[in-house]
Amino acid sequence: MAVEFKLPDIGEGVHEGEIVKWLVKEGDALKEDQPMVEVMTDKATVEIPSPSAGKVLQIYVKEGEVVKVGSVLVVIGKEGEQPKQDGRKVEAATQPSGDERGSKVKMAETAAMTTLPKGRVLATPATRKLARELSVDLAQVQGTGPGGRVTDEDVRGFTERKEAVPTRTAVGSAPAPAAERPAPVAPLRRVMGDELEDRIPMRGIRKRISDHMHHAKTTAAHFTYVDEVDVTELVKVRDELKALVEKQGVKLTFLPFILRACVASLKKHPYLNASIDHEKGEIVLKHYYNIGIATATEEGLIVPVVKAADLLSILEMAQEIERLAAKARERKITVEELQGGTFTITSLGAAGGLFATPIVNSPESAILGIHEIKKRPVVIDNEIKIRDIMLIALSFDHRLIDGHVGAAFAKDVKAFLEDPKWLLVGA
Repeated sequence: MAVEFKLPDIGEGVHEGEIVKWLVKEGDALKEDQPMVEVMTDKATVEIPSPSAGKVLQIYVKEGEVVKVGSVLVVIGKEGEQPKQDGRKVEAATQPSGDERGSKVKMAETAAMTTLPKGRVLATPATRKLARELSVDLAQVQGTGPGGRVTDEDVRGFTERKEAVPTRTAVGSAPAPAAERPAPVAPLRRVMGDELEDRIPMRGIRKRISDHMHHAKTTAAHFTYVDEVDVTELVKVRDELKALVEKQGVKLTFLPFILRACVASLKKHPYLNASIDHEKGEIVLKHYYNIGIATATEEGLIVPVVKAADLLSILEMAQEIERLAAKARERKITVEELQGGTFTITSLGAAGGLFATPIVNSPESAILGIHEIKKRPVVIDNEIKIRDIMLIALSFDHRLIDGHVGAAFAKDVKAFLEDPKWLLVGA
């Protein structure tokens, strides 16, 4: 008997998900636990498997649509079963011939047209959404789909034709003589191709990042403090340990040391490890240290969380950072591994530049940006010496953290990194 597969609860506090990609199509045969659809929620792409073997009878939700938990995504059944027109129940039936199927589809489309309200354009919700994104009035679009339905291709074609209409010259002005006209930009067009623009739907991780960053930037009262850190001794310590750690199959970067320095400093300045409960009007001071590590992926920047970082050694931190980064880049990260952060570290690494002002990862209260380590001339005891210098930029929520508190935290991070032996003995 055919079954309706509904969007399951795939994470604590998750109420909806965006259908990023269907891995099957209608008519496909399914095996039990076969990957069926990719769903985006809370910045994580989750691959949902088929609950049973069978055939994909009907897919109800298109890629890019956002649906609530419990909504029917697909109907899975046996060969010979067909979904009913109500889109929720299925019944066993013999497959009609091609002519019969075409006749029934055409009758259904005609009925849909006759029951539409006056002036209502026939189009699917996904097509209407596309029209809104492209600022297209569906009433002006000639539908080429069955029964006059406006399709996605109709909307895109309308936009292309509209953009191709030449702009009129101002009233009373005459075209410039040929000799005065600028040379055509043929070389540029040959490089760019015929299309001058690409329109890409804002969906998936990029949509989640957009929403989250907008919320964070417009909620927190951002303040950024910048300082430079002499990490010459840290570079020596890391170089000495690197070969030893790599024998255990772990790549040792500077991140575990920076993470350890942040945890030690957060213990001294708890408001940087806090958040605001707006509903209750309370400040939540957290006595656990879950440190997010911003990680670049092909889909965008996500933040896996190193849980209980205060209980891990430098080696254990290196192993956990490497594990989470690999899962993130392979799109295997889970929702749980992205939740529960109390403080975030973001690194531009070798991207260069002087410094950047990171955005606080809401609902956290602070984020530390670290930058490329460069050799620079520094005055020490009235002498110029070449040292390894790294800039750090601490952004924090000024609603919770006063400037001198943020600066004191940054100074402590700086002190731990400049004298790294304390990090090795469990600072």
